[in-house]
Amino acid sequence: MTEERLQTVMRRKAEAGRPAADGSPVTAERAIVQAVSKVAQDMFQLPAQVLSVTEGRRTLADLPEAIEPFSLIAIIEGPEESMGIIALPPETLSVLIEVQTTGNLGKGPPPPRKPTRIDASMVVDCLDAILAMIEETLVETEAVIWAGGFRYASYLDDPRPLGLLLEDMGYRLWQLEIGFGTGFERKGKLVWAVPVNGRGHSLRRLPGLAEQGPVTPEREAEEWAHRLENSVMGASAQLDAVLHRVTLPLAAVMRLRPGMDIPIPSDALENLTVEGVGRRKLSAARLGQHRGLRAVRLVEQEDEEMQAAPEPKVRRVVPPPFEAGASPFAGKPVSSGPRAPLDRIDSPAYDPLPGMSDMGGLGGLGGLEGLGGFDAGGDLPPLGMALDGFGAEDPGGDLPPLKIGSGF
Repeated sequence: MTEERLQTVMRRKAEAGRPAADGSPVTAERAIVQAVSKVAQDMFQLPAQVLSVTEGRRTLADLPEAIEPFSLIAIIEGPEESMGIIALPPETLSVLIEVQTTGNLGKGPPPPRKPTRIDASMVVDCLDAILAMIEETLVETEAVIWAGGFRYASYLDDPRPLGLLLEDMGYRLWQLEIGFGTGFERKGKLVWAVPVNGRGHSLRRLPGLAEQGPVTPEREAEEWAHRLENSVMGASAQLDAVLHRVTLPLAAVMRLRPGMDIPIPSDALENLTVEGVGRRKLSAARLGQHRGLRAVRLVEQEDEEMQAAPEPKVRRVVPPPFEAGASPFAGKPVSSGPRAPLDRIDSPAYDPLPGMSDMGGLGGLGGLEGLGGFDAGGDLPPLGMALDGFGAEDPGGDLPPLKIGSGF
């Protein structure tokens, strides 16, 4: 029994992503229709056929409008913590509960009621099987990026908390009308919503991988490299379109008020720059519009300054050539006096005046006899002179006491 189940799973994975029997390519709509019908037949032996399917776009605020009252809202979680919902209206929920409890379908739907946790536990396997089959069918297409990797996480009985649980972004909304039973005695609906920009880049498989036989190390390495490339190329990158940059002093910035005009050059609309992280210039651009929205058109001309990692331009100043001018001493008479060296203290160069050669070039120090008996040829005089009231008459005594307010 285990081997038979394993063969069934392997056959399902091998057939996933192949073109249909009529040669038409696999699309998300076809994958959803096949998954709903096949899971209902395999799990409950319940004939089910999708009568109509529509795809739309909704914001988070508009998403509750697509959910009927008393619907069981299954919260599904996908790659990188992305979240979506599957809503089962009362008619569809009653069909899944009846086939599991009684094995048959009633002639008409029961009165609507509020779903319970037991109802959610009885349909979780069915929902996970549908999501897994959609993922396997689209595994070799671009659609698996937004459709793959989702599984049941929790449930709600009221759509009002969706604004707190889901991210504020755009959602793909699939609305299905399903006929149950051999003659479609019962009808119901199903609502499936997932983020528009999916995060399942690593789920995509190389085309034709399932037809290449058993898995080998080479195939495994090729598949790993392919998933790594999808993950890297699917990473988000932020680009900024810069119209103009204005440098203002801090005082002017503090005076900015709503309604004030900041001058922008008239040619700024034609000279935009597209920059990456760290203000790295990637391309030149031009401002325009597309479908009523502001848009940026990349231009083919590339400025030399926008190339990767340019060398900073250094301004080199070349000095003018040196030209000797006229000497300021030209025409003046040259002194005929003797040139004496300046490295000796008794050099005549230190005695330019006559009559001052008695002291070896320092000149006479006459007239110093009155400075307290200073003798040029003797020793220094004793400290007996008056020092402005410091009591120098008694050199052996102590200094007088300082007076308060004297400045010392």
